[in-house]
Amino acid sequence: MAHMRVTAWAVCALVACAAAVAQAPEAVDPAFRPVVAAPAYARGAGPLILIDRGHHTMHADDGLFAQLAGILQLDGYRVEALHAPFTPDALAPAKVLVVVNATTTPDMKDWVLPTSPAFTPSEVAAVRAWVHGGGSLLLIADHMPFPGAAAELGRAFGVELMNGFAIVEAEWDPLVFRRADRTLRAHPVTDGRGVGERVDEAVTFVSGHAFRAIKGAAGVRPLLVFGPGVVSINMTRAWKFDEATPRVPVEGWLQGAAVEAGAGRAAIFGEAAMFTAQLVGPRRQPAGMNHPRAGGNLQLLLNTLRWLSRAPGFE
Repeated sequence: MAHMRVTAWAVCALVACAAAVAQAPEAVDPAFRPVVAAPAYARGAGPLILIDRGHHTMHADDGLFAQLAGILQLDGYRVEALHAPFTPDALAPAKVLVVVNATTTPDMKDWVLPTSPAFTPSEVAAVRAWVHGGGSLLLIADHMPFPGAAAELGRAFGVELMNGFAIVEAEWDPLVFRRADRTLRAHPVTDGRGVGERVDEAVTFVSGHAFRAIKGAAGVRPLLVFGPGVVSINMTRAWKFDEATPRVPVEGWLQGAAVEAGAGRAAIFGEAAMFTAQLVGPRRQPAGMNHPRAGGNLQLLLNTLRWLSRAPGFE
């Protein structure tokens, strides 16, 4: 793979930012109060959504993803945690399975390659069969090691997840995807049910990962496409890198995609904070739907789950 050269100054800047983020854990923003103006379903009348809690996710539905669970309930869905492995019986009652940053260990301190799979082959097969039979999957994976942990589940839906950190060097800023420059693509997930639900801009945060459709895979449709200047820093140990660490240009790779799979659907996103409302770093900066630039993220989340659940207008 091609590598990109980076200046020593840029490396120092990135390391400083990485250290700040790593040393100051994320916290839920208590001031974030989402409003769902036109719910897809009456309160509690929508289909069941299961949020994975059985694979050591740091983004649990009662932690950083409390907002996600709450927003889904505002849109009428029934939401439950799934602590069990993925089996046909466990998945059968649900319409949508949400998997966020699954891993094999809850230890956040020392992520080193190689990354072990978060799911057994039988779990991957169960999810694939359930989706092809009419279920839907929302798969979200941040930076390394999460793409490596979810790689086989992604492959089951036609995508290759790169186990790195996708950023614009020396900036360490949110990435903005715009319909105007085609980094955000037209699809029911971005178009919504009408003009009021159309998403023209969405923001992701440092640092997610890049993925792409596997050659020959059918049904993968781009939603968020990396523009020029984005690289994947492919570290062997999370947050540890220097000038010699491989950098792979990922212009044209994806950070969001929608997949038609048999009778079911999947949506895949390569960054998790975009669907939370967090306060991060020593200065407790907003990151997620509470960020000033992220006005389209809430609608993108609603459209995604409505498309996955085949809500009225998204059949």
